[in-house]
Amino acid sequence: MKVYLIGAGPGDPGLLTLKGRDVLGLADVIVYDYLANSSFLGYARPDAEAIYVGKKGSEHTLPQEEINALVIEKAREGKIVARLKGGDPYMFGRGGEEAEALAAAGLPFEVVPGVTSAIAATAYAGIPVTHRAYASSVIFATGHEQPGKLASALDWAAMVKSGATLVFFMGMQNLEEICSNLMEAGMSGRMPAALVRHGTTPHHASLVSTLRHLPAEARKAGFAAPALIIVGKVVKLHDQLNWFEKKPLLGKNIVVTRAREQASDIAALLTEQGANVIQFPTISIRPVEDLSAARKALSCLGSYSWVAFASANSVRFFWDQLYALGADSRALASCKIAAVGPSTAQALKQIGLRPDFMPDRYTVESVVQGLLAMGVRDKRILMPRARLAKDGLADQLRAAGASVEVLSMYGTVPSDTHRDEVLELLKEGQINCITFASSSTVDNFMSLVPGSELKKYPNVRYACIGPITAKTLEKHGIKCDFQPTSYTIPALVNILVEKLPF
Repeated sequence: MKVYLIGAGPGDPGLLTLKGRDVLGLADVIVYDYLANSSFLGYARPDAEAIYVGKKGSEHTLPQEEINALVIEKAREGKIVARLKGGDPYMFGRGGEEAEALAAAGLPFEVVPGVTSAIAATAYAGIPVTHRAYASSVIFATGHEQPGKLASALDWAAMVKSGATLVFFMGMQNLEEICSNLMEAGMSGRMPAALVRHGTTPHHASLVSTLRHLPAEARKAGFAAPALIIVGKVVKLHDQLNWFEKKPLLGKNIVVTRAREQASDIAALLTEQGANVIQFPTISIRPVEDLSAARKALSCLGSYSWVAFASANSVRFFWDQLYALGADSRALASCKIAAVGPSTAQALKQIGLRPDFMPDRYTVESVVQGLLAMGVRDKRILMPRARLAKDGLADQLRAAGASVEVLSMYGTVPSDTHRDEVLELLKEGQINCITFASSSTVDNFMSLVPGSELKKYPNVRYACIGPITAKTLEKHGIKCDFQPTSYTIPALVNILVEKLPF
């Protein structure tokens, strides 16, 4: 048994430490806070117990004493407990109190420090907390002291005299009082001051003003917690160094409908552009139940001249079965290999294979013309693909004189994991765009959220990877707004960036 107090960082999943990630993978139980990005739970074991104990302002799922008791109880059951806290456990996170409770209970524990929002959110907002020209020191202070205190523990005059950059945590409720106290202690009302809300996340926003006008500007802009208050001359650098807020899709909520097994590429590209990705996998990918035909074909690959892979998934399932038969890439030594597009070619590259053919345009016609130019007439072609996939490519190659054997390797099944969440976000006007990377994702999405429902929300935009997917969307009565000329995931993301605002 052991308890790890883990700092999850300020919200950007990339700022979780490597040790924090590794401990999450070991834990039997994860007790996590409101400010800890829930995507971190993806690092946990599938059988790990996850318990939410978040605190947001005055809204507490559990009081601190009960959180302490819960962690102790789980540890005493002989379990490895990961206590996941936003930011750093010891930076205004009450981690010290939790560590005291564990020590008093005689339980072993470790602290895994996290990146605090005081330096991360400010850096993302273009505000260095120290700078040779403006400030040689920084003071971190709480803007929400322990209730019941007769007097503030903060020495306002000393803070003003120090000339340090001042960073206040949890101070939005007391913003006007904080600014007033600083001015009463001698700080100029013209001192640059800023707020950074949801720092480092796709909902990141900042507001720059002066100490005197910051409260009024915050009310006007509707700025609310969680936010940092930064006061000092370094705030002058915000406009010059503000790199994160220049990300083109920052603040955009974009739904990804690909199967979870495929979604990582588009999710990563959208996140890199600043988007908040809402995972709505409308399908799950599974191997076909009867793989006897696949095993038979794979055991005699030498009889085929070509193996034409129709998707990255066809590569994955083909390779899994080939490996299960005790074979490897040497079984393809006498075959030429075709890939229908760059994602398929990349999947082949990952297993050490380079395609002999990939079309310039990723349409059935381009594939057929290219393969015919490669001399596939009178040749045997094995085509691993999805069950129930359209036969257009196979039919046209057969019509041209090739012998094509279609091999069903996998199928898709509907998934409705996040249906209620997406419906609620639609009603709240929180979805900007829904993306579709295949016709099957369109059909499955519409089976869960029909076109008649979507038409209630005219501000939502729709992006499709190519014309076939767009036509499928139109059959459901919804017009495709964005479609790239190159039918790839990177091109789909690029078209969203190019078409801003939407």
